[in-house]
Amino acid sequence: MDLKELAANALAQNKKAALLVGAAGAALLGFGLGYKYMRKPEKAVRVGVVSQILIHPLKSGKAVPVSVAECQKMGLKSGELEDRHWLVVTEEGNMVTARQEPRLVLVSLSCRGGHAYLNGPDMEELKFPVKQPDNPIFNCRVFSKDIQGRDCGDKASHWLTSYFGDEKTFRLVHFEPDMKPRRPAESEPLFLKFEQVVYPDYGSVMLLSEASVKDLSSKLDQEVTTERFRPSIVIGDCGPFDEDSWEEIQIGSVRLQRVMSCGRCIMTTVDPETGMMSKKEPLETLKSYRLCKPSEKHLYKKAPLFGQLHTVKKTGILHVGDEVYKITR
Repeated sequence: MDLKELAANALAQNKKAALLVGAAGAALLGFGLGYKYMRKPEKAVRVGVVSQILIHPLKSGKAVPVSVAECQKMGLKSGELEDRHWLVVTEEGNMVTARQEPRLVLVSLSCRGGHAYLNGPDMEELKFPVKQPDNPIFNCRVFSKDIQGRDCGDKASHWLTSYFGDEKTFRLVHFEPDMKPRRPAESEPLFLKFEQVVYPDYGSVMLLSEASVKDLSSKLDQEVTTERFRPSIVIGDCGPFDEDSWEEIQIGSVRLQRVMSCGRCIMTTVDPETGMMSKKEPLETLKSYRLCKPSEKHLYKKAPLFGQLHTVKKTGILHVGDEVYKITR
């Protein structure tokens, strides 16, 4: 091959390479532009306002209303109070809720200055340290799943055992930051595998509207309050069951993602003011008009739906009075 042919071949190869590079660049540019124009921008539509923020430090215990709360990945926090980070258990470590002991709804747990305080009807207040590193760690069972909790000591155990008046012994445990949380996806497949909770049933945030509670009350002989359903966030200025259609919402800097409806059980029949369980209402009325679609029976079975379970996509601060926006694309 002479010099002229070599030069011609080199020129041809360079042209081919240039064409390939150009084509690849054009493809990338086209993909980028296409993605830009195909990706729909977010639209925020106001759907309500936060009317209540409720923290339940003790699972099944009395709610603590707050005006401001941190919305963390594993639930709400206000000062030293963290949602459902305390749990009553049997000596064997099995969880105890108002399903077994209805009067648990009258027990309040508060924290200040590094101490926890237990209060209940006809009981003297009990004060004990939040941190008790020398106490044993219990392996607890919450809905058949294992999770740890630091025992809060014999005084707390005696207080609870005396309060319930049963022959059984009860103990109080506290979840500490270095302990391993539960993964709700192990029980409810609609949750993402990386989502974590402490002692709540499943979701880190439960949202309910005032209008839904009023709608239910209008069908009952005796009105019920939002506290009976133990929500984290209560929404006002919206219609009954509007919250069912809010797949993604923005409240201040907080972004919440709906996972599933909240299937209701016999615990809704416990009056939060008296600690009495009727085993009937409002559960029976809810069953008359709030059952799931036939296609969702594998998820909810015969449980009526009331309220929505959310995970926290973006953490931040919540205030009573914050406007709530439904995000669409």
